Amino acid sequence: MSKFLAIVNPAAGGGRCGRLAEEALASLRAAGLDVDVARTSAAGEGTTLARDAYRAGIRDFIAVGGDGTGFEIVNGLYPEALEGSVRPSLGFLPLGTGNSFLRDFSAGGASYSAESLINGQRRPCDVVRLRHKEGELFYINILSLGFVADVCTLANERFKRFGELGYGLGVVVTVAGLRCAPIPFSVDEGAIHDEPIAFVSINNSRFTGGKMMMAPLADIADGQVDVIVVGRIGRLKLVRTFPKIFGGTHVDDPAVRSMRGRSLAFHVTGPLAAMIDGEVISLWPERLDVLPHALEVRV
Repeated sequence: MSKFLAIVNPAAGGGRCGRLAEEALASLRAAGLDVDVARTSAAGEGTTLARDAYRAGIRDFIAVGGDGTGFEIVNGLYPEALEGSVRPSLGFLPLGTGNSFLRDFSAGGASYSAESLINGQRRPCDVVRLRHKEGELFYINILSLGFVADVCTLANERFKRFGELGYGLGVVVTVAGLRCAPIPFSVDEGAIHDEPIAFVSINNSRFTGGKMMMAPLADIADGQVDVIVVGRIGRLKLVRTFPKIFGGTHVDDPAVRSMRGRSLAFHVTGPLAAMIDGEVISLWPERLDVLPHALEVRV
């Protein structure tokens, strides 16, 4: 039987994860899973823990926290896991704030994900590699540049304690300072898109911010990302259009364009705020590539 390493972020969900994690992990052990536990005490520590465990021979991981916990684990596994003969696997106990990735499969949260782990469910998942001026990052959910990154920055700084509602509050406040600017990029070596836009979102899975269906047709195992672009748009129109994201119908608006591809090249001239799987990072993006079926997710 596989040995799992559960990497727990006790601070996720405003401390909720720290309060609930032990009971949730105990239920997995009671069902027969062999689970070791490592707890993080600082941002980025999940990456170090996952990297060290992978090098020690562990191949099965559980992210106990929010989307950011999974993001840290993925960045501990790659790029090293690309050279391995066995794909690593990642399960979830979503006890954090956003938990967007899991919503592609169920709204059942921790109960669904625990059942998936106990039943041995596995499915292939693409991993997306983002190369930037100072290195590379990996993600399985979403990358956004522009307005969405600004919203996430504000929500993390001021509204984190409100959970999913914090993203909505971030939208309302950020709209007041809305600015549209070019973020030049090309898909699969095609034409450069350099018109002013509100934001671009590059999606491996469908949801962000909890229940926002940013990319309704995204598939985690199709070898492609879904690119959602919101063009030049006024504040009032954005406020009216935004609620449609919860049903995925925003993509039908004339201001929204959808594309799909295996790679993107960025042609920006400096660093940008990027929202990646719920985390906001300042970086200078250069190229993005899909790594088909590089991971197995236990959902």
